[in-house]
Amino acid sequence: MRTQKRFGLARALSKLGYCSRSRAVALIRDGRVTLNGRTIRDPESPVLVGRDRIAVDGVEIAEPPKIYLMMNKSRGVVTSASDEQGRKTVYDLLAPGLPWVGPVGRLDKASQGLLLLTNDSEWAAKITDPASHLDKRYHVQIDRVADDSLLTAIKKGARAGGDPLRAKSARVLRRGGKNSWLEITLDEGKNRHIRRLLTAFDVEVLRLVRVAVGPLELGDLNKGAVRELAVGEKEAVDRALRDA
Repeated sequence: MRTQKRFGLARALSKLGYCSRSRAVALIRDGRVTLNGRTIRDPESPVLVGRDRIAVDGVEIAEPPKIYLMMNKSRGVVTSASDEQGRKTVYDLLAPGLPWVGPVGRLDKASQGLLLLTNDSEWAAKITDPASHLDKRYHVQIDRVADDSLLTAIKKGARAGGDPLRAKSARVLRRGGKNSWLEITLDEGKNRHIRRLLTAFDVEVLRLVRVAVGPLELGDLNKGAVRELAVGEKEAVDRALRDA
């Protein structure tokens, strides 16, 4: 890393892009990790990243190049490294041989669309930080024909499970005989935010697709496909984060 920062050992392994933090904890407790040649079993043991030497199974861990990926997550795929129920995960969609990357935020199993993955944990933290107010845009099919009163209610918000939930904006994309497609923009992101918000108004979500994160557009990326961000796309996100 460019600067030396002190972290717990498990977090340091994650920041170096070796594995997830939970996986790092397991490796450390199994005695497979050394710090400056000594086996360490405490995941919170302090590490000065950039100076201290960390090895797993005797192989020293060096910081890999930063990777920034965009995925069109398919419906039914879970956003986790593994699943006790044997369901397909986003890691099944990645090419073999990639350094470890982690999802930037989450999309629940029933949702689909744009998901970012990276081994740059500081960049990911900036995107998911509520203080950044980076817009996330969704196309949402609901079980009724939307009217202006519903749109106003979505923007005004409601409380669900003690959380205040609201949308930055909401508009109708198209109406059918019994349902509608809405475009909903959030500038914050609580767990299952849109589903819980709409449930508060007795509205069922039939489909939910994230189509943009800040200046990044899902575009025509096929379902289940993954691609690297172009340099200009990464720079556009960085500018949006600075301007937030």
